Amino acid sequence: MAEPTLVVLLGPTAVGKTELSLRLADLLSCDIISADSRQIYKGISIGTAKPTEAELQQVTHHFIDILPLDQYYSAAQYEADVLALLEKQFQRGPYALMVGGSMMYIDAVTKGIDKIPAVDETVRQTLYDRLEAEGLEPLLNELRLLDPDYYKIVDQKNYKRVVHALEICYTTGSPFSSFRTNTLKERPFRIVKIGLRRERENLFQRINQRVDQMMRDGLLGEVKRVYPYKDLNSLNTVGYKELFKVLDGEWQLPMAVERLKKNTRVYAKKQMTWYAHDDDIHWLDADKLSTNEMLHAISKFL
Repeated sequence: MAEPTLVVLLGPTAVGKTELSLRLADLLSCDIISADSRQIYKGISIGTAKPTEAELQQVTHHFIDILPLDQYYSAAQYEADVLALLEKQFQRGPYALMVGGSMMYIDAVTKGIDKIPAVDETVRQTLYDRLEAEGLEPLLNELRLLDPDYYKIVDQKNYKRVVHALEICYTTGSPFSSFRTNTLKERPFRIVKIGLRRERENLFQRINQRVDQMMRDGLLGEVKRVYPYKDLNSLNTVGYKELFKVLDGEWQLPMAVERLKKNTRVYAKKQMTWYAHDDDIHWLDADKLSTNEMLHAISKFL
């Protein structure tokens, strides 16, 4: 029997992973493991570009629609859950397929992430209350004092990372950076990473077209349904933040749609920057290769 192999199909948003993943899953005779940090939540299908009902019926998908919006879920939990699933998957066949664009989720499974201590919920709530009342600047100043090493490298506009670092500092009494060892974990299976990419102009055009299609499919209505939960972390994401501002009366709809397109393009650029540091990815040009040609190219890596 062939060596157990996890095939990871990754790439920026709207690059075309879904269509290829369905064909690849059929070729490998395996399920699809979603690596998307928002598709795990119920009730937000349009804005997260979940597979359609027909696609979900075509191939069994895991980690889609598994959690309510108010449930906390971390990359560390995803790592543990996927590894447990893979153990079962490899009993059925030699291949497993993970598909998505959430960089932390992919790294959690393929490289492992540091074991960060559990956070005291009271500490977390206190920090988020302070964030709402005082803004981010005072929290950044505290992080600079408590963990100057992490302060130097953290994205200082990303409040979730700033708050999380402070949560660890206050819960453990130690700097967050002291828990970040970045040690690569051994896995009992091969990992083959396949990346899809397109010329930037083409990718951005696909993003714009996808947003327009989302609006036609009823994204605004979906946002209205989850509006009562707008402060939840699960909804602090592109596609919802922009339209919440419409419902709040801050933006007109055309402006929000254009901002949604721009923010999605920015996110795609961040994804590509992250992937650029991973030398293990075998890249395929989705502009030049047909689906059949890509499948043939992938088969050579297996």
